[in-house]
Amino acid sequence: MHLINTIIDAALSAWFAAFGWAPPAVGLTVLSAAVGAGMLWVFRKTSNQERMKAVKRRVYAALLELRVYADEPGVTWRAQKSLFGANLRYMGLALKPALWMLLPVGLLLIHLESFYGRAPLPVSGETVVTMGMAPSWNPESPAPTLAVPPQVEVDGPPVRVVDAREVSWRIRPKAEFSGQLQFTIDGQAVTKSIEVGARPRYIPGKSVRSPLEAIWNPGEAVAVPQVEWIEVRYPEASLRVFGFAMNWLVWFFVVSMVAALLLKSRFGVVL
Repeated sequence: MHLINTIIDAALSAWFAAFGWAPPAVGLTVLSAAVGAGMLWVFRKTSNQERMKAVKRRVYAALLELRVYADEPGVTWRAQKSLFGANLRYMGLALKPALWMLLPVGLLLIHLESFYGRAPLPVSGETVVTMGMAPSWNPESPAPTLAVPPQVEVDGPPVRVVDAREVSWRIRPKAEFSGQLQFTIDGQAVTKSIEVGARPRYIPGKSVRSPLEAIWNPGEAVAVPQVEWIEVRYPEASLRVFGFAMNWLVWFFVVSMVAALLLKSRFGVVL
């Protein structure tokens, strides 16, 4: 899984760099529109378009019956049942293409969080670095050590939370930079990247050892058996669109859905 994550992140990093001249919203808008067109293509290839057309005609007919025979309870009741059944059939027909799109779109969204969902650490702002230990960890053993670049200060000794199997450090960046934090435990070294400043960039989330956990936490891998995960607590990023701040996921879905609706006639797709 870590290899797949590396390939996806490399492709998205190239895309992100190609739009480095513009605000982050520009690259995300273009990508979202492309995803909307891609979902439309998948929908056309994997759905039964003829049956969907027939179901939509039945929906329109039921709606027309409700409008024309509004004063006849028997007719409106039959129209409502027909409308309900047609909607159920439509959802059933849309399920197959939705399942085809679930995995690729889901993976894309998970990886895009590293580009648009996190902001670099602010200069002179405190944050917490936490290491999650394996079940075999002995809390009475010497604590892991943390070596930091010269642009970072460590505020105090590590804090152990025995019940949660966690060791945490409070750090304070002093200058804008991209670098590595180096941990040593039982003579073995493991690193975790750190990003500080104001410039938007790729910011990996939690580093994990489990391949299954790597699906939800792509990025850096942990190869030390005594450690399950390492996390730097980053602030949440906001996307600026037309002067307004919003979560990047909102803009992604708005643009992709609008693109799909605008292109459905050109693709010959019934939605």
